[in-house]
Amino acid sequence: VRPFYMATMEVTNAQFREFTATHDSGRAGTASLKIDGYPVVRVKWQQAAAYCNWLSQRDKLPPAYERRGGKLVAKVPLTTGYRLPTEAEWERVARYPGGQGPLRYPWGKSFPIPPQAGNYGDQSAGELLRRTLPDYTDSHPTTAAVGYFGANALGIFHLGGKVAEWMHDLYAITPSIAGKLVRDPTGPAEGEYHVIRGASWRHASVTELRLSYRDYGKDARPDLGFRIARYAE
Repeated sequence: VRPFYMATMEVTNAQFREFTATHDSGRAGTASLKIDGYPVVRVKWQQAAAYCNWLSQRDKLPPAYERRGGKLVAKVPLTTGYRLPTEAEWERVARYPGGQGPLRYPWGKSFPIPPQAGNYGDQSAGELLRRTLPDYTDSHPTTAAVGYFGANALGIFHLGGKVAEWMHDLYAITPSIAGKLVRDPTGPAEGEYHVIRGASWRHASVTELRLSYRDYGKDARPDLGFRIARYAE
């Protein structure tokens, strides 16, 4: 229920290199992932959190993360500084963009995927992936420029496809206790891994393409990036 801002697109390579000039998103096969307007990848959660704090400092906002035990952790209570989206916020904008829902897939309720609906594990990625989507081609073997595919009803791009995204929350098997109403949840207080949401250019299964799909991790990946959010003033 607390108002928040969500970035319409993922952080790009060019934007992240303003923070870390030497960052290299690398390649996937023969395709470059480090083009300026492409989403930054091969970023660990800690690097994404540090980028958010850097933005907060630049815009004179209170940092959302503090260093504790040699790593960045969320401040309690959360500030109005830049941070990663909470899983609940991502769920709100991805699955209920028009105030109704929930949506099953980014493009609607069922297969097949409409032409140019998003950047997934398509036929053009056949040399890179073991599994690809039959009868679907987005003409990008890997990722694509931010804003290349259409936005949802809220004007937010690529909540499914392109790159999967780091969430603010630490990971738990279930995001909340069954039957318990939680207001503006920010995830468990402790954990080793962080939540990852959204399909990427490597995903091609029905399960992975669902907006309800949840993943977790702590390491960087060639198909994992992030976008920023913050509470409204």
